[in-house]
Amino acid sequence: MNKKNLIIFLILLSVTFFSGCTGFTGNFSEKSGNIESIEDSGSGICGNDSEVLYQVSTIDALLQGVYDGVLPVAELETHGDFGIGTFDGLEGEMLALNGSYYQIKTDGIAYPVSGEMTTPFATVTYFEADESFRLEEPANLTELEAFLDLNLPSENLFYAVRVDGDFSYIKARSVPRQEKPYPKLADAVSTQSVFEFENISGTLVGFRTPEYVKGVNVPGYHLHFITEDRSAGGHVLDLEMESGDAALDITSAFFLWNFLPAETSITWS
Repeated sequence: MNKKNLIIFLILLSVTFFSGCTGFTGNFSEKSGNIESIEDSGSGICGNDSEVLYQVSTIDALLQGVYDGVLPVAELETHGDFGIGTFDGLEGEMLALNGSYYQIKTDGIAYPVSGEMTTPFATVTYFEADESFRLEEPANLTELEAFLDLNLPSENLFYAVRVDGDFSYIKARSVPRQEKPYPKLADAVSTQSVFEFENISGTLVGFRTPEYVKGVNVPGYHLHFITEDRSAGGHVLDLEMESGDAALDITSAFFLWNFLPAETSITWS
């Protein structure tokens, strides 16, 4: 195990212990005081899968141009009905809401996703609201995030974030499919398509992750948008919200898929 993987492992181990999912099952088991590697598909991650934030790969890998899809959407769907990510070759934005998965391409259209499609990076969970708030005052993206931050039980937890509302303006993007040799993400987004929506209703889907997982996921908020009729959307760059309803789902366990070789991947319960 290299140094970076060891650091990630220790982070995840500490998250698991503090969340109450303290016993490893699946790919690691305890025998005579030692930990030994065993094979498992990753199912049964925690006693309650609805409390698990399930992630494929890391944001650092995506930043470095690791865009090959490694997990089929059909498998990803078994770990969550809500989430965001991207697809093989960085082709478009992924958004999952109420169990339906969409691919928002560079034309801004949200397309249904087949189970055979694969993802190089995604974060999903089963959304169950733990905190809900009514947003009566207009707010831009910075103000919305600040409002949500004021209502967080803790800045050190992982949250799934859903906001249903009316927007006077939304600026969103999608990235075209990349060809090998893959460029780094900073270069890939230079060819992004940008969409602007006005006077539209829809849903923000995403996550807020703590600062201490920088490199594993995006610290702070990472939000995607889809219209109320589920026809269009994208990765949110800016917005002006008139009113709406926000909900936070506190996820007490975190599972990172395939950050180690497959034969030593980690699950717990």
